Amino acid sequence: MFKSGLSYRVIPHSEQEYNTVGDYVYDGDSMEILVSDLGDWRYEYLIAYHELTEIALCKLAGVTLEVINEFDLVFTKNRPVGDSSEPGDDPTAPYYQQHQIATQQEKYMAEQLGVDWDEYDGKIALLMKERAESGQDD
Repeated sequence: MFKSGLSYRVIPHSEQEYNTVGDYVYDGDSMEILVSDLGDWRYEYLIAYHELTEIALCKLAGVTLEVINEFDLVFTKNRPVGDSSEPGDDPTAPYYQQHQIATQQEKYMAEQLGVDWDEYDGKIALLMKERAESGQDD
């Protein structure tokens, strides 16, 4: 799938292209997953795990990165301040099914890592709310 490699890197949330905690970029035959710094390696691993699962399922279904990015950018631009819902949870998302499966797997892995889902989800929501309120994406 990625002949030259696959990696993930933890970055400050402010460096994400838009208000998301996980994104991925292609560079030829390699891919890098960009994960927002959440202060806990398990949280960051879970984001990368979700993205990797979603990437594979989207590739299998023929959903391209361009289609995903286009949907995500429009969704996040129109998302009300304080709303931390993910674009992939919108039933009209072109990768809705793939996102739902990735979330199920992420929840299972969270349990295995001893992560409280509500605390994890709350940390993500807070990070996204703070960025939205800062006006960084306006």
